[in-house]
Amino acid sequence: MHFFPSRNITIYMAKLFIIRSFAVLMMLVLILMTLDLLGESGKILSVPGNDQGDVLHYVSMRAPQIIARFLPFSVLLGTLITFAGLSQNSEVVAMKAAGLSAHQILAPMFVASLGVAVISFTFNDTVVAPNTARLKAWQAAEYGAVAPDGNASNNIWVREGDDLIKAGNVLGSGDDTVLEDVRIYLRANGGLRQVITASRARYTGDAWQLEDTKSFNVATTTGTTADRLVIGKGITPDRFNVVKVDGDSLAFLPLMRAIDDLKAAGRRTDNLEGILWHKLSGPLSTLLMPLLGAVAAFGLARSGALFLRAVIGMALGFTYFVADNFALAMGNLGAYPPWIAAWGPFLLFFLIGETVLVRTEE
Repeated sequence: MHFFPSRNITIYMAKLFIIRSFAVLMMLVLILMTLDLLGESGKILSVPGNDQGDVLHYVSMRAPQIIARFLPFSVLLGTLITFAGLSQNSEVVAMKAAGLSAHQILAPMFVASLGVAVISFTFNDTVVAPNTARLKAWQAAEYGAVAPDGNASNNIWVREGDDLIKAGNVLGSGDDTVLEDVRIYLRANGGLRQVITASRARYTGDAWQLEDTKSFNVATTTGTTADRLVIGKGITPDRFNVVKVDGDSLAFLPLMRAIDDLKAAGRRTDNLEGILWHKLSGPLSTLLMPLLGAVAAFGLARSGALFLRAVIGMALGFTYFVADNFALAMGNLGAYPPWIAAWGPFLLFFLIGETVLVRTEE
């Protein structure tokens, strides 16, 4: 009834699993980074002033992305290699003969994979996210000098009830915020009733003062003009300072705060919420790999089915990654709710792995 019946076996299994998983990860990163440099190094060095140091700078930003992307693959392959070796040496048979159940044999790997998941989450938050932001900015500049961030934002939309406000340019911040090329769409009962345009809008402390305004009434098809008009009472400037959010470039807590700001501004956040929850479910996918690859652990090596079992375990693991990416894509399109897009494949394949393990070994 003990989950860990033997301290020696626990340490032995976890050590084998960790060493093989990270060895596979190092091999994958080395190969994939080399292939990536074949296509990108020429672009980097073609920019005047760039040299070998810039190539190494690119590697320092790109390598964390590859590590984060392929860590679950490495854990899957490390699991299969570990189980294949144990089965080949009849060590699994010895453990089962000593009275260990299939779940007890897998228990050390579950604990080790949980530690890998914690390391992966911390690594993604502290290393991958900021490097992703810097790399995207550098690539947007075509590997040239990156311009400093300006204080202007373009084409910002804010929703207030049923009404929509569009600012062509947003300058400044706080009470000094100025809106240029302003369009206000006043709606009622799902239909457009009035459109107001203004060349500029200034924040007056509790509302917005429009300059050079023109108003068009949809029902009467008549237009009016005014030098100044005050509207938008209660709409604070910070709602116009929320720009487009890149979920991959933000850590978990900053992304959560950005989503709250976007919701307050009346914007859709379904795709960002899916990315937010996937920042948790992605690292935790390492917990599934020992379970999905467990089919390769059991069975006699001399039966000739060891290779087939390893292929089945690999197929289950790669099917999970396909389903995970598909669910994320559907979540970005709005077809799946964010929590289903992030957690649905994880829960589904957890049940599949448990079903296969119980029906075949327990």
